[in-house]
Formats: sequence, C-alpha cells, structure tokens
Amino acid sequence: MKMMHITIQTKHFAEELKFYQEIIGLTIQHEMNGMGRHIVFLGDGEGGMSIEIIDRPDAENSGNQFLSMGYKTEDAVKMRETLIEKGYEVSEIVSPMPQIRFFFAKDPAGVTIQFM
Repeated sequence: MKMMHITIQTKHFAEELKFYQEIIGLTIQHEMNGMGRHIVFLGDGEGGMSIEIIDRPDAENSGNQFLSMGYKTEDAVKMRETLIEKGYEVSEIVSPMPQIRFFFAKDPAGVTIQFM
C-alpha cells in the first residue's frame, strides 16, 4: 500500500498554494474543478506523495494540534530564517541529539509543518 496524498481544505487557497510552491518547492501536478471547488495537486514531480489543496471558503483552521507533516531541508536554520523573513511564525530550533535539528511552523491553513 502506498500513501497517495494529504488533503488540505482551506479558505486561504492562494496563500496555501504559494506556501507549498515557494517554501516547500512543490509544483502543480494536476488541477481541476470538481464538486464546485477548485482543486490542485502539488508534488515533487518524482511520483511521491502529493498535497491536495481544495478551495473551501467555509473552512476555518485546517490544522489539528496533534497532526504535523515533516519535510527534510538542506539547512533547518536557514529555512527558519527564510520563514521569519516572509512573516511566518516559527518555533525555536529543537535539537534532541547533536545530529538532529528541527523546528515547526504553520502553513496558511493552520497545518503544522516540521522542517528538519
């Protein structure tokens, strides 16, 4: 069994697309209008798991306090600085072991993202 995608329904559709394209580095793989909603699938172009973003004006915070998605980055400190410069709220760097460093941020829909 293979995980196909994670769905985020949000009233912050444009900001959500921008976050996953500019910050995470995903590209639009498929776009459609279904069930009266604009739907976009973003991925890495290598057939891995994708993010499905659905424009849903009545969706409030799409995040769950106990759910997060993790992304590996080349440099967690630099990524944190970039997010701060772009106005995102981020946590402090956590380093439970010398070789592990990560922090958390919220995407525009309120989903917690861990950058490692």
